[in-house]
Amino acid sequence: MIPQVVHKTPLILALTGVLMGCEPLETAEAVEQGAYEPSYLGIKTRLLEGDLVNFFVTMRGARDDADVAAYAQCAAVQYALIRGYGFARHVRTQINEKNGLWSGDAVYTISAALPQGLKTIDAEVGVTDCIENAIPRV
Repeated sequence: MIPQVVHKTPLILALTGVLMGCEPLETAEAVEQGAYEPSYLGIKTRLLEGDLVNFFVTMRGARDDADVAAYAQCAAVQYALIRGYGFARHVRTQINEKNGLWSGDAVYTISAALPQGLKTIDAEVGVTDCIENAIPRV
């Protein structure tokens, strides 16, 4: 009898490991990406008018625009709490990247009551998310 050679794909290996109670093997893609280790370089705030606040954030090591936007959101929700407000609403965010340095320019409204609009954030819940994701706040 000729022994059969079975080629196991990474998915089959991972499933086999799970079924056997072992840790799944890392795929080549996961190994190539490496660990996410951002450097948060600072937050600046500017009160624009009334309840409108501008947040400027700078960081290195962002994976994409979403990481920079999350940093700005964390600044906004903490700022809302510091000012005694319970909510923030996203107005707009502009993001730039140059030579690995990411910057975000975001505008939020802050308010005591739930504001109108689709992009409203409960400030306490937002701060909790930031803490869980190790994103600094104001």
